[in-house]
Amino acid sequence: MNTTHFDVLIIGAGLSGIGTACQVSAEFPNKTIAVLERRERLGGTWDLFRYPGIRSDSDMYSFGYKFRPWNDSKVLADGASIREYIADTAREYGIDRKVHYGVKIVAAEWSTTAGRWTVTALHEASGETRTYTCGFLVSCTGYYDYDAGHLPDFPGLDKFEGRCVHPQHWPEDLDYTGKKVVVIGSGATAVTVVPSMAGDAEHVTMLQRSPSYIFSVPALDKISQVLGRFLPDKWVYSSGRKRNIAVQRGLYRACRRWPRQMRRFLLWQVRRRVGPGFDMSHFTPSYMPWDERLCAVPDGNLFKVLASGEASIVTDHIDTFTETGIALESGRELEADIIVTATGLNIQMLGGMTLSVDGEARELHEQMTYKGVLVEGIPNLAWVFGYTNASWTLKSDIAGAYLCRLLRHMDEGGHTVATPRDVENSALDVGMLDELQSGYVQRAKAVMPRQGSREPWKVLMNYEKDTKMLLDDPICDGLLRFEASA
Repeated sequence: MNTTHFDVLIIGAGLSGIGTACQVSAEFPNKTIAVLERRERLGGTWDLFRYPGIRSDSDMYSFGYKFRPWNDSKVLADGASIREYIADTAREYGIDRKVHYGVKIVAAEWSTTAGRWTVTALHEASGETRTYTCGFLVSCTGYYDYDAGHLPDFPGLDKFEGRCVHPQHWPEDLDYTGKKVVVIGSGATAVTVVPSMAGDAEHVTMLQRSPSYIFSVPALDKISQVLGRFLPDKWVYSSGRKRNIAVQRGLYRACRRWPRQMRRFLLWQVRRRVGPGFDMSHFTPSYMPWDERLCAVPDGNLFKVLASGEASIVTDHIDTFTETGIALESGRELEADIIVTATGLNIQMLGGMTLSVDGEARELHEQMTYKGVLVEGIPNLAWVFGYTNASWTLKSDIAGAYLCRLLRHMDEGGHTVATPRDVENSALDVGMLDELQSGYVQRAKAVMPRQGSREPWKVLMNYEKDTKMLLDDPICDGLLRFEASA
């Protein structure tokens, strides 16, 4: 069995993994770096998801990397464009030559004696086991299970004689032209799929158990288009990025500070687009804005197909699937040739791999996160997790920059091991995302890491505060313990 050693080993070749690898490689050209990716292509989510209309749900100026501008006027970009942007970034920084494809990470074991991680991986195509060792391990695996999406136990599902598909594994041969389609769900995927299928399908019905807040954003950034006629691309990108970050943060703060007023505003902008005769109960959640994520639609495309009659929306509970569709608790039946179950994700941490330190198993949900990047009591492990209330990449970018600061500090001080220690008894029995009521978060309470009563154990979800903590505050804070390997 061959064992390959790297200074830094990154798991996952998606948006976070490629971004982190680019930053570390640029900062430390003499360090050996590898990226392990289970799939046969890079791109992560943006290579896996192929459902109609797949796109970002954050603006691309803040969803793109800070260190490599997104030069396109699309506000919400399609999945293929995002994957191409990730691949182009990898090529530009030479990371495409450092990716090992087709390897599923099974386990990672830290040895204090050796001062390194041993990572066991399965090359799925050949069935062979491969072993890697590294000084520093970085998990950029995202937060959901790539093997299967979340599918509730729907009564009578096996009775349905049409085709039932989950957006996470969209079949290439699915032809919905002239078909009756029911899309189950009210989240970001559902509001993307419905307008994308409408028009080609005979009719699309969005079936939701409860409504979500949905707001319209411009499809094109017209301000940046105008500025681009006079200013260099980098200036336009920097200006647009700052502007959009401020708008994102302002919207979130307003929803938290003035929830009733923002609720009225969000419902008003829906009413403007669907018309005065539309039943607004389908867009009126029982919770306040940002208790769950808001759903964005470009140029109100969902509202347009609902207003035109190409699509419709039904708020009800499923009684049972039937041979020809879905019977609802109200007694109504929805006919369908195709049912799309946009019912969410299954949460999975660290890509499903097991962790151990000196032979002792460690569960991520039993540890706190340190600055939202490192993990309490586990040496030389970074865990990159983006924002849920803003663009994911804003956090992964500064997490990568913090990792570079940390590695620089360790090199300069002759340290080879860094371990966060809770010496102030800060631990709380509170998950890092407990304030969100979203279904996927509630289902994940048993697997998500915890947070503490004070910084740096508290998960802030605040770009300004995180930027200060990760990029400006001293590396040495009395909680991060440094050692040199024996």
